[in-house]
Amino acid sequence: MSGVNITIKDVARRANVSVATVSRALNGHENVTEAVRQRVFSAAHELRYSPHHAARSLSSRRTRTIGVVLPDLYGEFFSELMRGIDQVARERGLHLLVSSYHGNPEEQGVALRAMRGRVDGLLVMSPYLDNVDGLADNLSHSMPAVLLNTHLPGAGIPTLSIDNYGGARTLMRHLIESGYRRIAFIAGPEDNFDAHERLRGYGDAIAEALPDAKPWILPGDFDEASGHRAGRELLASKQRPDAVFAANDMMALGCLFAFNQAGLQVPGDVALAGFDDIPLSRYVHPSLTTMRVDITEFGGRALRALLDRPEQDDATVPTEILLAPELIVRESTRAEAPRQARTDSS
Repeated sequence: MSGVNITIKDVARRANVSVATVSRALNGHENVTEAVRQRVFSAAHELRYSPHHAARSLSSRRTRTIGVVLPDLYGEFFSELMRGIDQVARERGLHLLVSSYHGNPEEQGVALRAMRGRVDGLLVMSPYLDNVDGLADNLSHSMPAVLLNTHLPGAGIPTLSIDNYGGARTLMRHLIESGYRRIAFIAGPEDNFDAHERLRGYGDAIAEALPDAKPWILPGDFDEASGHRAGRELLASKQRPDAVFAANDMMALGCLFAFNQAGLQVPGDVALAGFDDIPLSRYVHPSLTTMRVDITEFGGRALRALLDRPEQDDATVPTEILLAPELIVRESTRAEAPRQARTDSS
């Protein structure tokens, strides 16, 4: 059935409730049980029903609430991201309704459907390559939304992304120009778009600058534990790398802990670098070379893009904004001679 011809009466029949109950559920009224509310949302989703109030412009801000749907809330990356979003929300006098789906596509769909009628706009981060169709099915074109680090081609939804591929190449260029040749890479989750782009940047840099070298890739999961496991695996190798590039700072810190436990000197025995520039990366010893993503500003910019977007579709407004990360060289890759390059930064 086409959502264009679906009425609130159709939703009421599908959910086996009254029209008034459908209206109360979709408008976020509290005098509806959660079970009934979810039944109404499910019926509306199945019928592709878009309530008229969802088509209002964001400037009316009837609920003065913005929905934020993220894959997780754990770790410094997400806490810094939420800090940036919250700062702008407070500046604009808005409230936030935040949900985490823990990487589960079904929970993501439930979270997005639960936001309907309760928020005036959405910020959504869905970096999973195998959930493109599921995400598209649960985003209403009548609800203003901005995507963060999300690969959803052809959707026409404004997207803010980090240039993960270019950032990985920049970091690899630094390592290679510093004289490192055996460079191992700790990858992120296989189904994660950010991780895929950082791996691609590493592989292309190896192929172009070190054509005789074989890529040295270890599995990781964007957390400290997987970085620690990768570090222990490298310690057990017959020939150790002279540098390690971890696809994010959390894995780099886990790897650093493994090296410290084994008495390995960083960068004297092996250099180490990460990606993201979480606050902790500058306070460990040695301080961590990384690609700086201003995570707080990234979150704030995403909300500003949502609030300040044109009320009508405008072909001159770009639907995708790619933000370049900044190379931050610290102690973990500053080796003594015979390393070739020297870069001073924060």
